[in-house]
Amino acid sequence: MDIAMSQLFGGFRQEFLEGYQEVYPLDEDWQERLPVYQLYYLLVHLNQFGESYGSNVDELLSRF
Repeated sequence: MDIAMSQLFGGFRQEFLEGYQEVYPLDEDWQERLPVYQLYYLLVHLNQFGESYGSNVDELLSRF
């Protein structure tokens, strides 16, 4: 969940991910699961802030 949020809306710098990996190594296939976790955050934003996040949700769902 941490990484999913950190990669939304422009993402954090690469150093963040490298540091995270040093402390808490992620499974090799973590990037494959990333959209599922990002969907949660996008749905929360859609619910709280409205349809301006609708296209983000639609785009993410098209990947499945």
